[in-house]
Amino acid sequence: MKLYVRIALCLATGVVLLAPLTFSDRYANLAIRMLVAALFASAFNLLWRQARLLSFGHGVYFGAGMFAVVHLMRANEAGLNVPLILVPLAGALSGSIIGVLCGFVATLRSGAYFSMITLAIAELIYSLGPRWQALFGGEAGVSSMRLPSMGLSFAALNEVYLIVLGWSAVGFATIWFFAKTPLGQIAFALGDNERRLQFLGYRTHAVKVYLFALSAALSGLAGGLLGVAAENVDYTVFGPASSAAPVIQTFIGGADVLFGPAFGAALLTGFGNVFSDVTRLWLLYQGIAFVLVVMFLPAGIVGSLLMGKKRPLREAIANTLAVLLCSASLIFLCESASILLSDSYSSLRASQDGSWVSYRLFNMELAPGSPIVWGLPLIAALTGLIISWKLKGREETA
Repeated sequence: MKLYVRIALCLATGVVLLAPLTFSDRYANLAIRMLVAALFASAFNLLWRQARLLSFGHGVYFGAGMFAVVHLMRANEAGLNVPLILVPLAGALSGSIIGVLCGFVATLRSGAYFSMITLAIAELIYSLGPRWQALFGGEAGVSSMRLPSMGLSFAALNEVYLIVLGWSAVGFATIWFFAKTPLGQIAFALGDNERRLQFLGYRTHAVKVYLFALSAALSGLAGGLLGVAAENVDYTVFGPASSAAPVIQTFIGGADVLFGPAFGAALLTGFGNVFSDVTRLWLLYQGIAFVLVVMFLPAGIVGSLLMGKKRPLREAIANTLAVLLCSASLIFLCESASILLSDSYSSLRASQDGSWVSYRLFNMELAPGSPIVWGLPLIAALTGLIISWKLKGREETA
């Protein structure tokens, strides 16, 4: 990449990252959540990208970071006076401690067994949450408030964004630097062939525990940053959704690219913020997007873009067309089904003696009984699948 292109990219990134400082609290809140999600997904991907360890319970360390930070903020209210800029470190510390304990057990096994152990640990903590009132606060959770520090009130989220941006930069730099260290290189070799490392005399279990602890610490840091911004947390942060989010975001962005998970996390967080106000089915579309990316772009969005030079332009265009056709048809069919199965539409049919009546979708008046309404989306989806199948066959014969 030429020097002027790198300089332009750095300047553009700086503008994007600093822009929320001038926005309202709503957009600053969105920027905070995007950064936190990006750091969390990148921390999760430390395990998969380097050691090929797939964790299904990383929400535990993220949630532990949130609870640690909120409890420390409550202690500040009681007179402890820890500067707010240092408060997120409590999340990293709690994540690392729990990560060492859980990682020591989980990394005794690998593959599917490792994944199941991490999932079991997450379910155990989640079931413990509503019962341990003193620590987790029960159904209401634990709340606190940010106190002024370093001459700033931190009442506005624009000021909190500075803390989130600074610690996120530290977290991303740690992930980048760790991959360059000898231990990081050993972790890559561990993912390739653990038995060979054992024959060479390396203590592979210790390497996996160190890697797990670092991943958990950065996940706790991400949770701590969100705790500072939200000033509230409850036990549902340990739920399955928290652990599933970084998995989906990582593989959509690109698991084998250093900051692919960060892109996927920011993209899906922004997607949820925009489409949650438009449709109730946004979580369904997020799941559909995950399936489509895994089917058509197995290297993830960023990974596929970086591999674009190795593929003909027409193949990239054909792949994109296949994804768009399948996505558009699925969205149309899901939104139509949602309308036709709703109570309001059932009441409308009842008022018309049970006959099908037209409905409005995307500023179009559609008749449910028309073959075109259902035929065109199905043809579009079938066309996308055929294109994908042709491309896959061409790759296998190449």
